Amino acid sequence: MNTVFAAPVFDSTVIFEGNELFKGRSAAENWAKKLGAELECVTTVQKTGTGWVICGNVDGEDCIWAVFGQRLKRINRE
Repeated sequence: MNTVFAAPVFDSTVIFEGNELFKGRSAAENWAKKLGAELECVTTVQKTGTGWVICGNVDGEDCIWAVFGQRLKRINRE
């Protein structure tokens, strides 16, 4: 089974507050489209510090995704 969560993220990243974020907006937008299609939800990208994250709402819960070990990972924002 192909899933966006198993696909490697080889795009440039930056570290901000301990999280690995997308360095470029266009890379984040490309991954946001793939993620939104898989989870069947609307996704957007948002500038966070020196990088970009993917934002969406899944099952009524606001979620944020970044990168961890070249894979998409949901992160908690404080």
